[in-house]
Amino acid sequence: MEPIKRKSVEPRYSLCVQPAFIIGTNNEDGSHNFAPITWVSVTCEGDDYWLVISMYGAKRTKQNVARNGLLSVNLVSTDMLPLMDYFGTHHAKDGKKDQIPYHVSRGEKVDVPVLDESRWVYECEAAKTVEIGASTTFFCRIKNVQIDERLDMDDPMSIDLTQLDPVIYSGMYHSIGNLLGKIGDFSVQEKS
Repeated sequence: MEPIKRKSVEPRYSLCVQPAFIIGTNNEDGSHNFAPITWVSVTCEGDDYWLVISMYGAKRTKQNVARNGLLSVNLVSTDMLPLMDYFGTHHAKDGKKDQIPYHVSRGEKVDVPVLDESRWVYECEAAKTVEIGASTTFFCRIKNVQIDERLDMDDPMSIDLTQLDPVIYSGMYHSIGNLLGKIGDFSVQEKS
């Protein structure tokens, strides 16, 4: 493999390749609220995995999580892109987001709204927050994971993302095209 020649650019260029999620929360009146969030990652404590979710600004979703600590994290597949774009361009302060059809149910372990169209849903409880400027990062305990029953889950480390067909965001929307292999498939083996 040949070395790559690079150039320096301003720090405002931040390549944050992230899967897209729609966060579901409960409003104070008990109604549901959804907003797209792409600043989602994972960390662990012992054997427990936590989602790390950062939200910028004063959006209702952020206020709801700060108020009661409960949220669903719904993976966006490419067929859900119109719904994600709708939630991202319509704000809770402007009224109920009901101009396009979607289906909502309740979480199985956490009392949160869940999008029935999502193939992978985390039900979470925020346990810790960190504030940096206008951004709040929530460290969330995963209480339950709901997955499309058609997914093969024999080994959690071999999930074929092409079956989930997630939307990937990096300033624009992308999708995943190919399964390339697993860890170790590309290791250079020593010659005997």
